[in-house]
Amino acid sequence: MKPLAAILALSTALTLPAIALARPVTLTTTLNDYGGEGAYLALYVTDPQGAYAGSLWMAGGKSKYYDSLSGWYRATGGDTRQVDGITGASVGAGRTLEITLDLADALFDAGYTLHVDAAVEDMRDSPNEVALPLTAAGASASGSRYIASVSYR
Repeated sequence: MKPLAAILALSTALTLPAIALARPVTLTTTLNDYGGEGAYLALYVTDPQGAYAGSLWMAGGKSKYYDSLSGWYRATGGDTRQVDGITGASVGAGRTLEITLDLADALFDAGYTLHVDAAVEDMRDSPNEVALPLTAAGASASGSRYIASVSYR
């Protein structure tokens, strides 16, 4: 029952922020200058047990490439409905994606983790390139392949 509660808390915070206790969070992802096409990015959350809790954002609009985001794809079972209405353009090499979302207060300091998967056309995918605990203080980390840094505040 906990995963259902987490999904409801996450989706409620994204769709009905006036009803849920939520806080605005700005997520900033800066890519390395890797010399390839625009990157697809999946930003999603897992619960304290590591189970998928919900998607926050998908950068890259062509769903035929979502399976290249293998960590996200595996977590969702390939369910593209998980990103309906929360997609944007892919992010170019050396560019920055900054989005602000309302996230449920219950996700912070409770063992939830923000994950960022990355994939670039004709290059290797990078599942779970960055994983950060969701804390009220915010956090930042460097990526391992395409992502220079991810932070939230």
